[in-house]
Amino acid sequence: MNEHYFSAQPASDAQLRTIDVRLAGRDLSVATAAGVFSPGHLDTGTRVLLDEIPDPPDGDVLDLGCGWGPVAIHTALTGAAAGTHPRIWALDVNERALDLVRRNAADLGLGSIRAVTAEEISSEVRFAAIYSNPPIRVGKAVLHELLLTWLPRLAVGGEAWLVVAKKLGADSLLTWLRGELGDAYAVERTTTSKGFRILRIERLAD
Repeated sequence: MNEHYFSAQPASDAQLRTIDVRLAGRDLSVATAAGVFSPGHLDTGTRVLLDEIPDPPDGDVLDLGCGWGPVAIHTALTGAAAGTHPRIWALDVNERALDLVRRNAADLGLGSIRAVTAEEISSEVRFAAIYSNPPIRVGKAVLHELLLTWLPRLAVGGEAWLVVAKKLGADSLLTWLRGELGDAYAVERTTTSKGFRILRIERLAD
């Protein structure tokens, strides 16, 4: 297969399917397809992330690299249960992934989820939270550009939560983030589970 899940328009046949997953304490059936990240199941890294992140805050929340939508769906459901009202921006370059997010959000009645490309998010939006299982395999240059584009969009007091495999450079990414973001951010490793690190980035000041 020559394409990747981070291709904008996957050339492979979609092979639309339905899988059963557990998100936010609920058993759900969701649509997935070939050409998106982890189409057959909820991947371990994302499960580790969802087990660690707190209930979402009020305000704008970014699911960075949304795939078929597990983080966005979890965030919408936990926000509703907690009485917060997150506006969830499910962002991906993969148009097939965005179509799946729209389908799943509609099927589950989750009107707070917006599936978008980067161009569809106003430059004025500041995020109360960012959640991501970032696409490490795109390479360091693209990954660094992605993170330096979106982490500065955190509002003061906002937090980003990233999950990164230890074997794929989680510790070096932590060091790099501290150096690049500087004193306006607090960057820490909160958890290690199943070979993954959780990194938390809080914006302290403008």
